[in-house]
Amino acid sequence: MTRQRAPRAPGPGAPLSGSVLAEAAVVFAVVLSIHAAVMDRYSWCAVALAVQAFYVQYKWDRLLQQGSAVFQFRMSANSGLLPAAMVMPLLGLVMKERCQAAGNPYFERFGIVVAATGMAVALFSSVLALVITRPVPTNTCVISGLAGCVITYIMKHSLRVGEVIEVLEVLLIFVYLNMILLYLLPCCFTPGEALLVLGGISFLLNQLIKRSLTVVESQGNPVDFLLLVAVTGMVLMGIVFSALFVFMDSGTWASSIFFHLMTCVLGLGVALPWLYRLIRRNPLFWLFEFLFQTETRLYLLAYWSLLATLACLVVVCQNAKRSSSESKKHQASTVTRKYFHFIVVATYVPGIIFDQPLLHVAATVCLAVFIFLEYVRYFRIRPLGHTLRSLLSLFLDERDSGPLILTHIYLLLGMSLPIWLIPRPCTQKGSLGGARALVPYAGVLAVGVGDTVASIFGSTMGEIRWPGTKKTFEGTMTSIFAQIISVALILIFDSEVDINHSYAWILGSISTVSLLEAYTTQIDNLLLPLYLLILLMA
Repeated sequence: MTRQRAPRAPGPGAPLSGSVLAEAAVVFAVVLSIHAAVMDRYSWCAVALAVQAFYVQYKWDRLLQQGSAVFQFRMSANSGLLPAAMVMPLLGLVMKERCQAAGNPYFERFGIVVAATGMAVALFSSVLALVITRPVPTNTCVISGLAGCVITYIMKHSLRVGEVIEVLEVLLIFVYLNMILLYLLPCCFTPGEALLVLGGISFLLNQLIKRSLTVVESQGNPVDFLLLVAVTGMVLMGIVFSALFVFMDSGTWASSIFFHLMTCVLGLGVALPWLYRLIRRNPLFWLFEFLFQTETRLYLLAYWSLLATLACLVVVCQNAKRSSSESKKHQASTVTRKYFHFIVVATYVPGIIFDQPLLHVAATVCLAVFIFLEYVRYFRIRPLGHTLRSLLSLFLDERDSGPLILTHIYLLLGMSLPIWLIPRPCTQKGSLGGARALVPYAGVLAVGVGDTVASIFGSTMGEIRWPGTKKTFEGTMTSIFAQIISVALILIFDSEVDINHSYAWILGSISTVSLLEAYTTQIDNLLLPLYLLILLMA
């Protein structure tokens, strides 16, 4: 979470602010580091994409300032196009390299498709900004056109026909999701956050469709299929209820009963049969057997239940304090909000050490529950809708400017994505040695430790501010130091982690991501773990 309200985007004709330039410099440092590690035609495409995204980002910032964007975006931050546009391409590149080193050609091609898809959706977002900008930015159009031509030419001669179709399918889904969700959810995203979140959802939805059509040949893991069905099902359920509640008052008992009945119908009549088709087993029986397979899992489930209860008690106690406070506008402090970061660290570390598949499934189920409860709060579904609105309003910050409260969901995603995105078929035979052994801990280090320590120390003891931002030098330095201490503790308690003298790369990765935290105005809970994951996997 950020520690202050971000500056508004620069006005028309204004130069880029120092914080935006510093953020861009950090992102370019990451891109060039990955390019140096990979050094192939795809990494050159990533460099070209970064250059054009840097120029187009200014056009998006100007559109936001003028109020000329097609949709209503979150205004407490810049557009964030550059850092968001590079996530999927860089992730695909490092995934390709790891799977190539592990001798897995299928997932090597999968990494190339991920990179190509990320470049396609990023170019679409750039074209959208250029089309609606007036007057037409000739120089930026030329730069974007050249970058687009280079990327298209290289991908045309690198991708197979089926892979090209897959990229185009994701792009089509992305376009439709943009039109639907950005209309339904004004002010919930910046253009960069929309690119990152909706691009990821589009890719997952296309993967689910592809796996469902080729289920006979699929040899996937039921754990991965659960994630695909859960995320896709919850997004589609939200779209369905948004359309239905246009014609009825969602706050009545009749609408609430209808909501719960339809949820059961969609869950039992659509999601479970879909999952059954993919895993060829009864999903409920499989889940029960999976959760209680070993004694260690029983202990972990009991421990996590205690932590969930503790988190609920924190929410209730803070609301009790607000009720007794004289000010009705009382909001939770930065330190109070970071309690939840400590709780998720205590949740994820034992899961990573003792049972990552269980953590994978538990995080998926928790994500589905979080999204469902947000639907209940947003639609004011009885009996919990109004209660959730009251309880969660205490923890709002400037990023929750839209109708949805997403910061807690972003926190869960930031911690879980390093677990979900590990290419497990490519991690055998020690292929995740060195700095890559810390990949599962990327969320813990970047968000659970780094962002938390930076926020607490920066807001309480920081005096020297980074140029163009309210983030402090002291907060960043203590963040880096805390993450280094955490790596040392991981080496002590997790015997499977062996960094093989990759100390310089680990220190550089942590420092780079900490600098990104100091300058970015995007959702750091989501962005920081992804960049640390990319650097560690490289």
